[in-house]
Amino acid sequence: MAAPHNPYGPSSKDELTALIKRHMHLIDITVERMVPQVPSFLSRDDMTSAAMTGLIDAANRFDREKGVQFKTFAEHRIRGSIYDEMRKQDWFSRTLREKHTRLCRTLNDLEHRLGHSPNEVEAARAMNLPLEQYQELLAQVSHLGCVSLFETLDNSEDGRTFLENLQSDSIPGPVESLESLELTHEIAGHLKKLSEKEKLVITLYYYEELTQKEIAEILEVSEGRISQLHSQALAKLKMKIGKSH
Repeated sequence: MAAPHNPYGPSSKDELTALIKRHMHLIDITVERMVPQVPSFLSRDDMTSAAMTGLIDAANRFDREKGVQFKTFAEHRIRGSIYDEMRKQDWFSRTLREKHTRLCRTLNDLEHRLGHSPNEVEAARAMNLPLEQYQELLAQVSHLGCVSLFETLDNSEDGRTFLENLQSDSIPGPVESLESLELTHEIAGHLKKLSEKEKLVITLYYYEELTQKEIAEILEVSEGRISQLHSQALAKLKMKIGKSH
């Protein structure tokens, strides 16, 4: 099904093709960056194919009137398309989703009870798990946590995603709605409540766009440890935003 004509995007088929060709490099860059985020069953070819679909979709839907650079818009669409491909293959079992939901709820309940963002020891104790098993759980649900970033906050097709609001400081949109700005401020407030290491991982990954490997080198820990911190931080953030929208 062809994408609907967008009067504010490329004005001709040739312009559309040129726009896509100029940004083909985003496909390889995004795929390389996302490899640690996806399960091993999804090959690079699968990811590249999905990324191409996302780039084409971005070119068809781009609206220059919104004041957002095409590169920024395309990167969101490319990442979202790769995660859509993961969902289509139905890798995320009911059991895994239940584990992720239990983790999010435990972290949220603990914070209300303790009055601060819980650390791993506190979370593991609350879930009646040895610390090592809790950290294994974080690794198991890490991919699901990333996918959830692309779910819309209001469950509507055109709604802004959690990730778009998380990154909104880097998307200067002069026509952003008041509601969107309020949500951005809300997420910023939740970010401040994370542990120092969690905040650092989220900042370096989503704002500085470093890879997990690069962050691991900066913090002098393993990539697995960065994945755990990333997963726990997303679980805390997603539950907070989900409960208020």
